[in-house]
Amino acid sequence: MSDLKPVEILIAEDSETDAEMTMRALKRKGLANHVTWVKDGQEALDFVFRTGAYETRANGHPKLILLDLKMPKVDGIEVLRRIKADERTKMIPVVMLTSSAEESDIVRSYELGVNSYIVKPVKFDVFLEEVSKAGCYWAVMNKVPHSH
Repeated sequence: MSDLKPVEILIAEDSETDAEMTMRALKRKGLANHVTWVKDGQEALDFVFRTGAYETRANGHPKLILLDLKMPKVDGIEVLRRIKADERTKMIPVVMLTSSAEESDIVRSYELGVNSYIVKPVKFDVFLEEVSKAGCYWAVMNKVPHSH
């Protein structure tokens, strides 16, 4: 895996515990070198669109966004809507990683273009395995056009 380009993953998650578990799962698969964690939806949008505190960050988009549904300031549905509605960012794979198994949340996420919807398992070891699989697939295996 060392010959692969650095993977940049954006985790948008307001729960420190869930964010730490997600990063631990990614680390197990060697995907934790270039991970950025933001704690609310506005911060996620600022990172993606290089505004606010992130206006001076290096150009380029994350290779994967792991997005929680229920976050302060701007919720995950609105973050997803804005990312998928913008020509510059609509090709970024977005995985909804949330505790909500509500059918309406799932349907709305797919209507807006989410690439995958994963309900956070309650058991720690199952959570680690699911995040590891999702991160490995979307950040390493999945191919997206180079111009995005």
